[in-house]
Amino acid sequence: MSTPILPGATVGILGNGQLGRMLALAARRMGYRVHCFGPDHDSPAGQLADQAVCAQYDDLDAVRTFVQQVDVVTFEFENVSAAATALAAEYVPVRPDGRVLDITQHRLREKNFLRQAGFPVTPFHPVHSLAELENGLGHIGYPAVLKTAGFGYDGKGQHKLSRPVDLEPVFHALGDQEAILEAWVAFEREVSVVAARGVDGTFVHYGVIENIHHNHILDLSLAPARLAPELAAAAIDIARDVLEQLDVVGILCVEFFVTSDQRLLINELAPRPHNSGHLTIEAATTSQFEQQLRAVCGLPLGGTELLQPAAMCNLLGDRWEGGEPNWAAACAFPEVKLHLYGKQRARPGRKMGHLTSLGSTPEAAIERVLAARNALNSC
Repeated sequence: MSTPILPGATVGILGNGQLGRMLALAARRMGYRVHCFGPDHDSPAGQLADQAVCAQYDDLDAVRTFVQQVDVVTFEFENVSAAATALAAEYVPVRPDGRVLDITQHRLREKNFLRQAGFPVTPFHPVHSLAELENGLGHIGYPAVLKTAGFGYDGKGQHKLSRPVDLEPVFHALGDQEAILEAWVAFEREVSVVAARGVDGTFVHYGVIENIHHNHILDLSLAPARLAPELAAAAIDIARDVLEQLDVVGILCVEFFVTSDQRLLINELAPRPHNSGHLTIEAATTSQFEQQLRAVCGLPLGGTELLQPAAMCNLLGDRWEGGEPNWAAACAFPEVKLHLYGKQRARPGRKMGHLTSLGSTPEAAIERVLAARNALNSC
């Protein structure tokens, strides 16, 4: 058992976006200092950190200087180079470790790991060339989804193939880079399990959260998910096995498709706090961000009991197209909580903040949080 990293120590965050910001809020409340590292100036996390380093992740000299001033390193962004994580590990604990990041930041490595470990995944085929794409479609058939193997999120770098077409422009549209072809899943719903594992192997979870997407971006999450109890229990068991197989220390989210015949298929893994877990700030005894801090610092994990059903909706930059949203109108709903990420420029599709509401039922929470969001664009 490693020695706990106690309040007063400095937590280093690779990444400086909104997940780092919310982790920094939890860390500051518990008495930790926070340093963040990332390429952006005036970043969401940097606005709250004790020190914000603005540098590229492959700037190993900057990484070395950064990690020499912290006591532990964790992540809010998984697309960090293997060289940077290996260098950091020479100086301080890195949690989760570089192997977890290496697997989860690359769709082919992730799917191969899951399949080899016996986890349920969609049929897939590696694509390194136009010939492999044609061969993959011969095995998988239509419809299918072609995705870049690395650096993809919120639907970026994805093309749905519904029928035979000229594949050459589709392949070249991905920049001729390594890709993965996946069978199209006719799913009933999407759900996630946000879970944590401590340095001693302790496992905790937040139940199953239901997710609704719009234009490939998460729009609404609700907890608990509207799912049969036996299927929810199976999702949690799978999540536990994934964290144990990867030897995760920290937070990891397992995203699932629920098929029309009530099977679970793992879609993706995220080795960090997840957008669907934001509702835990208000809805759970311990938020996912405090839980990440506890896990990576070697503290006992906190309780994950759901205090009330909850719903969270994202606020994308589209809301700013008609001017500054009407924050007072949203705050007129006393049960609704507003979170803004400190981003200076709103762009369509950019996550600028979120709203959360508790309710007596998930449906009541959904109704309230969506009414508050609709009020943002009222006069």
